[in-house]
Amino acid sequence: MGSVPDLDLADLAAALRHAEARLDRVDARVLLCHVLRRDAAYLITHPQAPLTPEERSAFVTLVERRAGGEPVAYLTESREFFGHRFRVSPAVLIPRPETELVVELALERLPAARAARVLDLGTGSGCIAISIALARPRATVQAADRSPEAIGIARENAGALGAANVRFLVSDWFSALAHARFDVIVANPPYVAAGDAHLEQDDLRFEPRLALEAGVDGLDALRCVVATAPTHLAPAGWLFVEHGYAHAESVRALLRAAGFDGVFSATDLAGIERVTGGRLTPRGALQ
Repeated sequence: MGSVPDLDLADLAAALRHAEARLDRVDARVLLCHVLRRDAAYLITHPQAPLTPEERSAFVTLVERRAGGEPVAYLTESREFFGHRFRVSPAVLIPRPETELVVELALERLPAARAARVLDLGTGSGCIAISIALARPRATVQAADRSPEAIGIARENAGALGAANVRFLVSDWFSALAHARFDVIVANPPYVAAGDAHLEQDDLRFEPRLALEAGVDGLDALRCVVATAPTHLAPAGWLFVEHGYAHAESVRALLRAAGFDGVFSATDLAGIERVTGGRLTPRGALQ
């Protein structure tokens, strides 16, 4: 990488020209906005605004890191999800638009005027749990993750967004939940098969492997969640799980075998069956 003084980055327009020679135009602008702590409109209206030496150095460093493949969300420590901005780090998965479907399906089963108990397993940044909590302030939401660092980030996000009705717990799936029961359980567990080539591509290279990989077929975590959920669901409670693009049929079979009815899969914006859910039948409930 050339030294910063060797670069002609006297103003914002020059900085963008430098970045756009290496990066996608949107990425370049997001990174510059992050360094300046300004919005995109500022870049348009102030193209001749100067950068300080510190801003130039920080921007060049971020451009180089992005050119090396690091996700923009990790570089800016931020990602929007369900209309809220969440802090992220390499300790948690980057929230993705398709996961908003989990939130939407849960909210459909959680009347706004009624108290309810919700569990989010593998909460990561807390994006699912906090989005549900903000949309349903009468609900009590429990967010669990086996990573203490992830729980720390999720707790920070809840505080920043004012989600006072979320509680956080370090737990390997259901292990620390004792006999608690919930009206809705949601999960975005690992579902990439071990050795899948996608793990070495794009953003996945930088995301926590334990939050991505789930056995030879990608179903290990889903099997665990579905098999154990009946012991933690209230009568007629709902379970919703995100899964891989080829997993829907297998996950529907897992839910039916565990005693769920009304089993269905919902498609994301790309038309892929991305989330599967079901309601626990009386015969499926475990005492």
